[in-house]
Amino acid sequence: MGSGLAASYTPGVDALRLPVVPAGPRALDAAALGLTAQGDARAHGLFDRYGRAHTYLRISIIEKCNLRCRYCMPAEGVPLLPREDLLTFEEIERLAALFVGLGVRKIRVTGGEPLVRRDVDDLIARLGRLKALGLHRLAMTSNALLLKQHIPAMRAAGLDAVNLSLDTLRPDRFRAITLRDGCEETIDAIRTAAAAGFEKVKVNAVVMAGVNDDELVDLARAFARDLPVDVRYIEYMPFEGNHWGEALKMFPAAAIRARLEEQLELIPTGFDETAAMYRVPGFLGSIGIISSMTEPFCATCSRTRLTADGHFRWCLLDEGELDLRGPLRDGATDGDLAGLIEEGLRRKKPGHAPADELLSVQKAAGPGGARSMIRIGG
Repeated sequence: MGSGLAASYTPGVDALRLPVVPAGPRALDAAALGLTAQGDARAHGLFDRYGRAHTYLRISIIEKCNLRCRYCMPAEGVPLLPREDLLTFEEIERLAALFVGLGVRKIRVTGGEPLVRRDVDDLIARLGRLKALGLHRLAMTSNALLLKQHIPAMRAAGLDAVNLSLDTLRPDRFRAITLRDGCEETIDAIRTAAAAGFEKVKVNAVVMAGVNDDELVDLARAFARDLPVDVRYIEYMPFEGNHWGEALKMFPAAAIRARLEEQLELIPTGFDETAAMYRVPGFLGSIGIISSMTEPFCATCSRTRLTADGHFRWCLLDEGELDLRGPLRDGATDGDLAGLIEEGLRRKKPGHAPADELLSVQKAAGPGGARSMIRIGG
């Protein structure tokens, strides 16, 4: 990690005694995950071969971002897509409507940073109208820096929820992690969102050993104690160019729980999509832990992704994808596109590979061959 990150953290006694373990080998077969083959994949209902229904679609609308988070973007950056390669708002609306017709009930708009795309309020309005077709919830993931100016229009257009990223409360660490300023502005935007009437506001923090793992309780108290906000801690995942396991190391779910329980009482309340959720006595909000690497939730996965350049991905941690933009622009019917979506679901594996295999695949792909997090959509 860069000297700025290293210098910003001094471990105490408690930090030294907590375990930081790698994501060990994990069986990929269906039986190990409690899955059995249920027949062929089906576009209607968005079922894969194991009977998992995919009711949640994440749509990336841009690869550009106004931050440079080290766990998301390679140090050298990523080549930006030519404008003509981005799905237009009309194309996003058509594909989103198709997915809703097939069974999607929740859409999350992501990036990059979605708020840097021009006229994004118009896109939210277009997607909000899909509630008449069966969409239940429309959400967005953002770093919050540009959020405040968009809240009135987006609430009116039907945006129900926001996931806002913040890994630290300290401005010096914020800059070391993101290579930009904006810590205080992000905190202010989160508090504004919490008062704006959204059905749900979540704060997402990627936990990195030796970087921000000493702030977990502080983050919980800052947002979940007095506000109806879910603070969720995410295990650091390996992506192209983010030096997973080298300069930056994963702080696993077991260690996250242990760190929090030093000062907070965590009462399990079940799962919310991908997060193990906890109630803390006296807190208005909740705590969540997303353990993609050490305690994966593949058996109950219900999400798929659409990249900014129109590729359908059935797993965040699988390089497999199918192009929908090309056929769409060549005149494909909804039936043709549904067939491609069905083929993608047919290729979905029981679970993602362990970290060492993921890293090997990315290395073999070479620079730019595997997608970094920012090119997939968070």
